[in-house]
Order: sequence, then structure tokens, then C-alpha cells
Amino acid sequence: MVKVPTSRVDKLLSSMGYGSRNEMARLARAGGITLDAAPLRDVSKRIPVTPDLPARMKIDGEALDPLAGLVILLNKPLGMTCSHKEDGPLVYDLLPARWRRREPAISTIGRLDKQTTGLLLLTDDGDLLHRVISPRRHVKKTYRAKLARPLDGTEGALFASGQLMLEGEDKPLAPAELAVVSATEALLTVTEGRYHQVRRMFAATGNHVEDLHRERLGGLTLPDAMAPGQWKLLTDAEIALIFA
Repeated sequence: MVKVPTSRVDKLLSSMGYGSRNEMARLARAGGITLDAAPLRDVSKRIPVTPDLPARMKIDGEALDPLAGLVILLNKPLGMTCSHKEDGPLVYDLLPARWRRREPAISTIGRLDKQTTGLLLLTDDGDLLHRVISPRRHVKKTYRAKLARPLDGTEGALFASGQLMLEGEDKPLAPAELAVVSATEALLTVTEGRYHQVRRMFAATGNHVEDLHRERLGGLTLPDAMAPGQWKLLTDAEIALIFA
């Protein structure tokens, strides 16, 4: 027989970012927490933590967030940082405030620098995070780069060669795929995540990336209607696309 885990209601909701235990007790006394449509007044009560709990419990009339394994697709805007600590606007500021208090914490899966836009994943699932960024997985990442100067036609062969060595490093890059869009625009698909890799690759050819946007991660792309700053929770089927 599989043992079902249990938790105190106040501890569970606090770990999910809804507030302190005292705040959860006050909310419960005011009738703001329901379980199976009935008010749950005693948050010291232990309840089974089952997969169907988010469908059965409501907080202020809203369904409970997923218990764990949040995977968020965000269209990262220009000028935002993938950090919990740096000054200025952070990508976490775009999420519901309670999600920024969840334990374990939500983190970005890899990073996009401040001047790079586009597809960014965030999760509280540490196993998934490491699977996506693991070099052994070879998850492809496709970027659209707009360049300061026209391509000279040699970049594709250089990037695909597996021989390109970035300045300050002692290991060549894995082969990457270049698709030319126009004289000053290209799609570059890489399987690594080195520091400022795409910008440094074009810099090694004597060019400069003026705009950089990540369009694809594995088989996952941004929905056409998703504006910068918007996000959505991914389904299991959409998460599977990362490794497709």
C-alpha cells in the first residue's frame, strides 16, 4: 500500500507562498479557505496531500495552485534580469507575488542576458531544470540574431565545424546550425549554454549582435499571441516538447 503524505494546512499554504501561518489562520477564520466546498476553519489540521487537492481546495474562491512541478513559459522582455538578487527589474517580478515566496523557489532554466528577449522557462522542479540544461541532453536552443554588419558567408561552416574556440576558453564549441534569414539576420541553433555564447560566436567572426531573441527550446516555441512579459503554465504535453 502506498502511503499518502499529509501536511498541516497552514504549513502547506505557507510553503506555496500564500502567506505566513498566522495569515493563513486569519484567512481560514474568515472563511477564505474551503476544501470540497466546505469552509476549512482549522489550519492546524493535517490533510492528505494528493494530486487532486488543487481541484478540491480554494483560496479566496480561486483554485489552489499546483502543489509542485510548476513549469512556466515566459516571453522575456528587453531589460529584465534572470536573477533573484540583482538591482532593477527581474523576470520574477512578472509572476504572481505568492509564486516568488514558494519553497522550493522558482528559478529560471538557464538564463537570458538583460538585452536578450524571448522564450524563457522557469520552474520549481530541480530535476527538470538539470535535465534541460545538462550538456548530455543536447537540448537545442534557437536564437534570432540581428547583426550590425552583413554576413560574409563563412559563418555557417565555421559554426558547424566544432572547431570554433571562444576567447578565454580552452574547449571548442559543439557544432551549431546557422540559417541565413537576410544579409544581417540569422537563426542560430546551439546545444550549449556558455556565457553570452551567441554574441561571442558572432564576435569571433568580426560581427556584432544588435538584437537577440530566443525563439525555440527543443520542440517548444512561443505562442504567436504571447506578448513580451506574458507567461503561461505548461501542460505535461508541452513540457515533453522540450525533449522532442
